Amino acid sequence: QKRQKPGGEAESGERYRSPFRKPLAPLTNRPHCLDGGQHEAFIRSILSKPFKVPIPNYKGPLGLRALGIKRAGLRSPLHDPFEEGALVLYEPPLLSAHDQLKIDKDKAPVHVVVDPVLSRVLRPHQREGVKFLWDCVTSRRIPGSHGCIMADEMGLGKTLQCITLMWTLLRQSPDCKPEIEKAMVVSPSSLVRNWYNEVEKWLGGRIQPLAIDGGSKEEIDRKLVSFMNQRGLRVPSPILIISYETFRLHAEALQKGSVGLVICDEGHRLKNSENQTYQALNNLNTPRRVLISGTPIQNDLLEYFSLVHFVNSGILGTAQEFKRHFEIPILKGRDADASEAERHKGEERLKELISIVNRCLIRRTSDILSKYLPVKIEQVVCCRLTPLQAELYKNFLKQAKPAEELKEGKISVSSLSSITSLKKLCNHPALIYDKCVEEEEGFTGALDLFPAGYSTKAVEPQLSGKMLVLDYILAVTKSTSNDKVVLVSNYTQTLDLFEKLCRNRRYLYVRLDGTMSIKKRAKIVERFNSPSSPEFIFMLSSKAGGCGLNLIGANRLVMFDPDWNPANDEQAMARVWRDGQKKTCYIYRLLSTGTIEEKIFQRQTHKKALSSCVVDEEQDVERHFSLGELKELFTLNEATASDTHDKIKCRRCVNGHQVRPPPEGSDCTSDLSQWNHCADKRGLQDSVLKAAWDVAVTFTFHHHSHEEQRGIP
Repeated sequence: QKRQKPGGEAESGERYRSPFRKPLAPLTNRPHCLDGGQHEAFIRSILSKPFKVPIPNYKGPLGLRALGIKRAGLRSPLHDPFEEGALVLYEPPLLSAHDQLKIDKDKAPVHVVVDPVLSRVLRPHQREGVKFLWDCVTSRRIPGSHGCIMADEMGLGKTLQCITLMWTLLRQSPDCKPEIEKAMVVSPSSLVRNWYNEVEKWLGGRIQPLAIDGGSKEEIDRKLVSFMNQRGLRVPSPILIISYETFRLHAEALQKGSVGLVICDEGHRLKNSENQTYQALNNLNTPRRVLISGTPIQNDLLEYFSLVHFVNSGILGTAQEFKRHFEIPILKGRDADASEAERHKGEERLKELISIVNRCLIRRTSDILSKYLPVKIEQVVCCRLTPLQAELYKNFLKQAKPAEELKEGKISVSSLSSITSLKKLCNHPALIYDKCVEEEEGFTGALDLFPAGYSTKAVEPQLSGKMLVLDYILAVTKSTSNDKVVLVSNYTQTLDLFEKLCRNRRYLYVRLDGTMSIKKRAKIVERFNSPSSPEFIFMLSSKAGGCGLNLIGANRLVMFDPDWNPANDEQAMARVWRDGQKKTCYIYRLLSTGTIEEKIFQRQTHKKALSSCVVDEEQDVERHFSLGELKELFTLNEATASDTHDKIKCRRCVNGHQVRPPPEGSDCTSDLSQWNHCADKRGLQDSVLKAAWDVAVTFTFHHHSHEEQRGIP
């Protein structure tokens, strides 16, 4: 027995026990069990912990939704409409407290908010464009119509705006479900891969588009049938990217089902409602149609009607009604010989047309880009013909007599052939040398005018005024800078001459024309744009799908010959001045002085003026060129520095030199108002052109994209 200490405290033997000695366990045959209460409490503590996303510093929403269980409570938008910088396309109407009690919670509309991944990179004009597109295709702008035309000028990000529209429609709607299941992009074959890359670039693997850019007929049919058979909320490949040519050949497979949205890039291809591509696309089962075109008016208003009719059928009536009500009065009013009553009627109908079309057409000009892009200096350079060219030109006009072939203002097949011959002669006599050898009509005895021992195997730039100027531009650029140059021509024969010149001068170059495969095009463009690539020159055929190409590796572009259609030239010239360009851009448009090329440029001006009126809403575009001036195509004016400058009766200039500032109350007429300055050698600012002036240049018009910022009058 333990003794008690005086204080009543028991003397314990514990204090003398070794720390290494364990207490003896009682002998029993029963197994040892955990306390049930403790175990239950431990399990409850595990289950009560909220799920934590296993990503360090994760701040996003915690998904409270369990698999297979419908979420209860109010419907909510896919993205937070109140987040800073959120682009809200649709906002539900505000309801009173009384109405909120009555509304069915499962049918309440929600905000439609653009994915922040995209809204963060959209510029202000692009955010406005996306809202316009969404309103149109969801029939909020024109009840019953679901189409629109995205007519922004080149370089304003039409592709990104359309990708944003597609992604939004594929993911959400006010009804808290996707607006569409599938979308289709139809583009020129050279841009199929570019669209695929753009989707990948901006959506970064969130979606898997299907791009058809090659393969056998059976293989393509199988892919298209598989695409059309996709259904439900989780479509594996909801975006199809296909070329116009492939679409036309496989239209039957695509017309068997429905597609939520179709986007037609470079949509001015659909200007003729009679062609097979237009008919095939028009028969596609889709109400929502977006047509992308930086140049919606190209030749006439009836083509413009075809584009509007494709996206919103019936908005302008039938083709006959449109022609009678709009086209004829507008064109009569714009003719130089129009009476005051015809002009007034034309303006009234023009205003009516604009008010209708503006509900489904959005157009911003490239002036917006001046905030984001470097300076662009565009120059029209009039080049003197060489003595050989002038003699060949005059001989042809005497012998072929193309002006006499014109009857009632119509151009015959013979006249068209004469136009082509004269355009080629303006480029270089080598292009018509074979006709001289064979003594075709207009070239009899012309072989005697060529220098002795002349051969087409060697390029001789001194025989062509424009080729002389080009040679100077390339030589000065190469020796004074590290700039790259894009050379554009309508003729592959001219590209052949460029190649000879480059080999002769030892310039490294790449060439893109109609013979190059689509996959190879994408590779050479990517290589040329790399700062480390050694190629100095990129040769481009304007007829070989140059539209949409991004050639920001170069900052100088030479348009060697003009096209009747201003849209083709505008498209080609927009290849270098676009997003991603870091250097000042120089555009040189070469014209042979006093020749058919200046007449083509003047006709371009008339067409551009028509486009400005209908699409850009510019007012007071002067009516300089009568539509009955075809005979003047076949004349040569050797006594002028610029036939165009003479024709527009420029009041900015005295003796061919611009007065600064212009005389009070005077200005250059509106058809040339896009050109900030007219200049002879004294007024020229471009050092590259000054080197070529004494040899071949006679006159220039130039336009500076940042004129106001520079403070130039």
